[in-house]
Amino acid sequence: MKLNLHSPERRLIELRMEHSDLDALIDAASAHVPMDELMMRRLKKKRLALRDEIERTQREIDPDEPA
Repeated sequence: MKLNLHSPERRLIELRMEHSDLDALIDAASAHVPMDELMMRRLKKKRLALRDEIERTQREIDPDEPA
């Protein structure tokens, strides 16, 4: 499958990679005993926003109902 640089499919792949990277960062940060609570809240909020954007992009690629 050849993907355009600006295609929704390509964007979805990039979002999933970013979400995965953020998951790893959150896991690593939570392993440290003196956690920065503000940083953790910001990272988790960003992760949630990414998940929402992934869902929107997925619906754009494969809508539930025909338009």
